[in-house]
Amino acid sequence: MPAVDKRPESIFTIGTRLEDRLGRTGTIHTPHGDIATPSFVAVGTKATVKAVLPESMKELGAQSLLANAYHLYLQPGPDIVDEAGGLGKFMNWDGPTFTDSGGFQVMSLGVGFKKVLAMEAVGVQSDDVIAKGKERLATVDDEGVTFKSHLDGSKHRFTPEVSMQIQHQLGADIMFAFDELTTLLNTRGYQERSVERTQAWAIRCINEHEKLTAERAEKPYQALFGVIQGAQYEDLRRQACRGLESIEGENGYGFDGYGIGGALEKQNLGTIVRWCNEELPENKPRHMLGISEPDDFFVAIENGADTFDCVNPSRVARNAAIYVRSGRFNINTSRFRRDFTPIDDECDCYTCANYTRAYIHHLFKAKEMLASTLCTIHNERFTVKLVDDIRASIEGGYFHDFKADMLGKFYAAKTPAPQT
Repeated sequence: MPAVDKRPESIFTIGTRLEDRLGRTGTIHTPHGDIATPSFVAVGTKATVKAVLPESMKELGAQSLLANAYHLYLQPGPDIVDEAGGLGKFMNWDGPTFTDSGGFQVMSLGVGFKKVLAMEAVGVQSDDVIAKGKERLATVDDEGVTFKSHLDGSKHRFTPEVSMQIQHQLGADIMFAFDELTTLLNTRGYQERSVERTQAWAIRCINEHEKLTAERAEKPYQALFGVIQGAQYEDLRRQACRGLESIEGENGYGFDGYGIGGALEKQNLGTIVRWCNEELPENKPRHMLGISEPDDFFVAIENGADTFDCVNPSRVARNAAIYVRSGRFNINTSRFRRDFTPIDDECDCYTCANYTRAYIHHLFKAKEMLASTLCTIHNERFTVKLVDDIRASIEGGYFHDFKADMLGKFYAAKTPAPQT
């Protein structure tokens, strides 16, 4: 069966629009169900949201999960996931799934820079750094990236074709094209070359995607999103969007949607998202990579973003950091030792319905694993519900009032960075 036979005409339906902004609601259609947007995509990096059962993610309202191609390539291997029936079957999740291309991890974890890159310019401008004080160890060329495994130091090679092959084997409903990650420490010249390289890689991803779609005709269609780079530069961001939109494979199809990634300073987030979404076709979904703070959701959504993913809700939960309507706090501090109230008495999650702050405080002090489970359930529910509530506010016509009320309460103790 040729690829064009099973590719839907469109995977996205637009719903309600914000009158004065690019924001909208909508529905992403996948073989494993629809995703009502805006929506937060919970991250299950290694085919699991750490410390939480997939069934719990379903119960707390997650519509979809995202796993990482880099990690699953190294362990257990994409062939094993494919043999298991794909990512969803492998992890016992029957809803929509995403996989990212592995590009971020190749250039961060893969070269020993741990999990957080320098995304703030501090007076250093160099083509040879990707993290503060770290020499770039991955080898990037026009064909792909050679990198070391963070597990055992073994060398590996990712190309656009390899990334597509891995992601097709993983079998997610939505995949991302392989792109080159840059940071704010790279020079303007390097950013220009990177945008050109990512464009060339995107063409190769489309071609490999069509080839694999035809070869795996018995499998459901997997949508492919192009990834927009360009750092803080308006001309590069717009150039990257127009370039990706212009790509067509041999069957005449382009990308099914787009991911906005790369180096983003918080105070410029809304402006950059707007630049991109003014260029992108409105009938295709737009995904923000690595975003999960409340103020970032609002500013990105009103400027046209549809979906988001980030490890932050689960990561900070494992370190006792809790999100509630009035802000964020650490539950392992002494003031919660005898606090027998729920984390949030208005939260409807399993944790808040059954456990107290004092008990969770005890679990952290006793170094019990259950602490991570209970706090992750709450943080993921907070994040999923927040984006769901933003969607409802757009549909109900009270987005701006909800934004002012929610952010006013959450940042009462501190003023969030100004955003456009």
